[in-house]
Amino acid sequence: MTVNALFGATSKTGRRVVARALAAGNEVRALVRDPGRLAMTSPTLTDIRGDVLDSTAVDQAVSGSDAVLSLFGQVKGSPPTLQAEGTQIIVDAMRRHDVKRIVSLSGGGLSPPLDRPGPADRAIRFVLKTLSGPVLADAEEHLRVLKAAGLEWTVVRGPRLSERPGTGTYRVGWVGVDASTNISRDDLADFILTQVEDRTFIGQMPFISA
Repeated sequence: MTVNALFGATSKTGRRVVARALAAGNEVRALVRDPGRLAMTSPTLTDIRGDVLDSTAVDQAVSGSDAVLSLFGQVKGSPPTLQAEGTQIIVDAMRRHDVKRIVSLSGGGLSPPLDRPGPADRAIRFVLKTLSGPVLADAEEHLRVLKAAGLEWTVVRGPRLSERPGTGTYRVGWVGVDASTNISRDDLADFILTQVEDRTFIGQMPFISA
C-alpha cells in the first residue's frame, strides 16, 4: 500500500485524485481546511485539518507518507505567493521525514525547454502574463523551490480543464508538441496518480492534454 500525502484534496481535480487513490488501495493523508468539503470517508483516508501554510499540519500530513501530491493553487483571497511558500513548507517537511517523491500540478504557463509553442501558444502565454502575472510568477517560484530541494519532483501541466467524463486516453507531450488545448479533470487525475510510481518524468514538466 502506498501512502500519499495530498494537498489540495478539496479542489475539483483533488477530489478525483483522492477517489482514485483510495480505489487503487492506497492510503491518503489529506490536509484540508474543512474536512466536510471532501465528502468522502474510508478506512484508508485520514483528514488532517489545516492549510498549506501551517507547518505543523503539513508536517503531520507528510510524516509516514511515501509520496506527496501537491494539487493546491491560488484561489480568491489567497496570498500572492501561496504556491511558492506552501511548496517550501512541504519540501522542508519532506526532507525532515526523508520523503523523496513529489508530484505538483501547475498550468501551461510554465515553459520548459522541450516546449515548442506556436503563435497561438505564445499569445495565450502573453495573455496569462498580462492578466494573471502574479499567479504565473508564483508558479515559477514554486518551480524554483522544487528544483532547489534535491527531491524527485515532477510538475504536471495541463491546458483548459473540462468536467466531461474521462476517456482513459490522453496525450503526454509538451506545449506545441503532441498537445491539444483541453483535458478532462478525470484524465488529468488518472495521470497524476500514475506519477507516484512512474519515474519517467522526474525533473520534468510534462503537458497532459486530450
